[in-house]
Amino acid sequence: MTATPTAGLWPAARLALGTACALGLARFAYGLLLPAMRDDLHWTLAAAGAVATANGFGYLLGALVTRILIHRLGAATAFRLAMALTTTSLALTAVSGDYLTLLALRTLSGATGAVVFVAGGVLASRLAADAASATPITVYFAGAGLGIVLSGVAVPLLGEHWRLAWVALGAAAALATAVSWTGASSGAGPSSAGRARLRQLLAPALAYLLFAAGYITYITFLSAYLAGHEASVGQVVLTWAVLGTAVAAAPAVWSRPIARWPGNRALTTLLVVLSGGAALMLVSSAMPLVLLSVLLYGASFMGVPAAVTALVRARTAAGDWAATLGVLTAVFAAGQTAGPWLAGLIADHTSTTATLAWTAVLCAVAAVIALVGDLRCPTTTHDQHKEQDHGQRRTRPRDVPRRVVLRAAHPPATRRGTHGPSADVDRPQ
Repeated sequence: MTATPTAGLWPAARLALGTACALGLARFAYGLLLPAMRDDLHWTLAAAGAVATANGFGYLLGALVTRILIHRLGAATAFRLAMALTTTSLALTAVSGDYLTLLALRTLSGATGAVVFVAGGVLASRLAADAASATPITVYFAGAGLGIVLSGVAVPLLGEHWRLAWVALGAAAALATAVSWTGASSGAGPSSAGRARLRQLLAPALAYLLFAAGYITYITFLSAYLAGHEASVGQVVLTWAVLGTAVAAAPAVWSRPIARWPGNRALTTLLVVLSGGAALMLVSSAMPLVLLSVLLYGASFMGVPAAVTALVRARTAAGDWAATLGVLTAVFAAGQTAGPWLAGLIADHTSTTATLAWTAVLCAVAAVIALVGDLRCPTTTHDQHKEQDHGQRRTRPRDVPRRVVLRAAHPPATRRGTHGPSADVDRPQ
């Protein structure tokens, strides 16, 4: 049967509830809850940023152990187990206002979210390989948009009741876990330890690090920025709804470029759009410009992990996907860990606008690195490497026995009526 681009669409849509839970609910929703938690618990912006950093640190820990979990349990089992633990951590966050307890719970949700992210990425990559299309990958990462829309609409309506909001997020995560349970089996397959292959991915890896440190500050401090500019509850809901909808719609925009554009071109373009979107709010805090900013940001930021995952799929063997994605996710997590805390420190001495500048600058630098990486080190796909290696082995003279080498430089004329070869052949004397 011939593979079609939509073959893995519905399984990928169920897997997308993993990113909806691990990112949209467990990670990005914190930005919505930050103003209420900060006021109730009397945090500074640096303290609030440190809670986001704890989540990023947990993400780093999770990324480091994901390869082992996938090898021992399989990608599907690791995905399901991590979804269940992420749901539990969200519900428990409502229990206490103790700072250290919240740090521990945010670390746990980060660790389990990383396992969901990587294991789901491996499953989506297998679906993409079967469908001969990048669509399952972009659909998988777009699931974060659903989580953002859900939390963006529900959380602001709960006002200062941040504990109730965490309970609601836990309930939504439990529903996502149940629906995604069967989707995890769709991309299941044999798992191998594999090796991380980064030789063809050095420039994307460095760009990924800067992207992670930059993009997370925008979404972490977005609600704080809106509160600082006295946005109404309706404006906050609208802003987050536009953001989440743009994330969910991103596959329609980026599936084809990610699949067809050569080298790092799609990654570079995504980072440029992301940087420009963040920079718009540096110009003005007027609501039309804010909405345009979140539209561009939402339409591009989850495309970056999708583009990186597609590069891994194109440039490494299938058996090395889990290991390579695990290392790149650790790189990503390192950036996420440092970004919010450093940006929070800067914002404490300036304003929340500094977090937007942080995002714009780091993503712009990341775009330059991805572009220069393409110009300096043109890359080939994993399949092209195999074809080149096979061609080199086939054409090397020393691999061909001397006694069957044809001498075609000056072949003697063949007499009419004979059926001999048109060139002399070495024969044993």
